[in-house]
Amino acid sequence: MSDTSSSAVAEEPGHPEPGSVARLSFEARPPLQARTVSARVSLRTRLREIVGARELLVFLVRKELKVKYKGSVLGLLWSMLNPAVTLLVYYVVFKYFLKASAPSFALYLFSGMIVWNFFLTALIGAASTIVANAGIVKKVSFPREILALAQIGTSGMFFLFQSVVLVIFLVGFQYTPAWGWMPLIPFALVDLLLFTSALAIFLSAVNVYLRDIEHLVAVLLNAWFWGVPIIYSFNQVYGHKSLHWLGELYLFDPMTVIILTFQRAIYGKVSYRTYDAATHTFKTTVWLANYPYHFYLFMLGCVLVASVLLLLGAMLVFGRIEGNFAEEL
Repeated sequence: MSDTSSSAVAEEPGHPEPGSVARLSFEARPPLQARTVSARVSLRTRLREIVGARELLVFLVRKELKVKYKGSVLGLLWSMLNPAVTLLVYYVVFKYFLKASAPSFALYLFSGMIVWNFFLTALIGAASTIVANAGIVKKVSFPREILALAQIGTSGMFFLFQSVVLVIFLVGFQYTPAWGWMPLIPFALVDLLLFTSALAIFLSAVNVYLRDIEHLVAVLLNAWFWGVPIIYSFNQVYGHKSLHWLGELYLFDPMTVIILTFQRAIYGKVSYRTYDAATHTFKTTVWLANYPYHFYLFMLGCVLVASVLLLLGAMLVFGRIEGNFAEEL
């Protein structure tokens, strides 16, 4: 099915003198260059088009960042100042007011939050991006998946800024991460990008037909957040006798696997000891998921395979239904 409304027409070179437009014959004009977006193109072609439009992707990410901080005095510095204040508040509240038993609980919390913030902002932005850019989608021909990927790129920039803040706090508090587990971080990042891209492309396309999707995404993400061990530890669920089955179920969630990997590498404390003044004994609490290195690698590999399949499926769905975007927008 072709989408004739999305054909791009090349601009004519130069501008005719006033009053001379009527004298230009149709034959004298340069041939129109039209490109039709087909909903039946192969996945290989779609991937090649997306790679070929990487300059457009960079442009859109820059545009999103400029629009977000347009007129701001500090500009991009807000991207670092905001998470820095958030982490500082976490530190004060959980250490002095809530008396969190886990040592450096704010760093544990933030090591999972930066991953979730990337996932959250990317999906919420991607869900409405096709509708928000309806003018471009109806007039210009380009791989429209780029709009969803631009939201991921923008969220990725914020993720980098927050990571810088996290590193500054690690150095400031002289906190040593688990260096031996750091090689898992690149694998977790690849999984995160692929899994988020799959959901972002799918949601951006479906939302054109079902506008409730962008609102539903926000609600579901809010519920999903509490299903991922960020505020609490994985072992508080898995180690509970009546919730042991739920801990097993958690590992089917790609975001749980990715966040557990970040926590294991950055926070690093699998267990800690506390002194019980009543019994004058020390108590050992298992905090992080106490899985061996190869188990994390295996789980990340499973998430990678699932994410690639989801991404290909999302691109197929996008290609099937993008043909009527212009009519629906």
